[in-house]
Amino acid sequence: MKKKIYAFDFDGTITTCDSLIAIIRYISGTRKLILWIASHFHLLLLMKMGLYSNHTLKLRLFRHIFGGMSEKQLREKAWAFAKAYSHIIRPEAKDIIKKAQAEGHTVCIISASPSIWVRPFFADCTGIEYLCTELEITHGIVTGNFIGNNCYGQEKVNRLLTSHPDRDEYTLIAFGDSRGDRELLAIADESHFKELRVKN
Repeated sequence: MKKKIYAFDFDGTITTCDSLIAIIRYISGTRKLILWIASHFHLLLLMKMGLYSNHTLKLRLFRHIFGGMSEKQLREKAWAFAKAYSHIIRPEAKDIIKKAQAEGHTVCIISASPSIWVRPFFADCTGIEYLCTELEITHGIVTGNFIGNNCYGQEKVNRLLTSHPDRDEYTLIAFGDSRGDRELLAIADESHFKELRVKN
């Protein structure tokens, strides 16, 4: 029997909201976020129209919010954020993850959100593989840049196949909720779009 890999998007799939917006508000306050959105509204519209890069716009945001912060400070805030916002995790998602792990299957969280604040939400679920956008840290300082590409769209497939290249040797069960998950869902043996249940 083939092994199974359960691949989950994070924001909107496992969570009930966008964790990026939530953690920015938690760390920097709503006012700073609103001012950034207002000053970049034209670029947000262009991105929605497919005329501006999601990667580039996200870099602008990350440099503005996280650039210059110490790694230690961000990790501490990420753990506090996960504790304060534990309610955003869908119980049914965690149930599927725990059941899959109990049955010996591989669980991956493939997310455009950095693992630095995704991991703390799963402190009680050891062994999860995190294939996420990663923040560049130089001499203990967060630059706001990414290591590699933003984990969105085709990049989610790239991350999965880099970590698990022998695609014919496992059954892929994927969960997503947005355009950024389309490519991952397309290569899955069993895909769940905005649907947190597994076929028997």
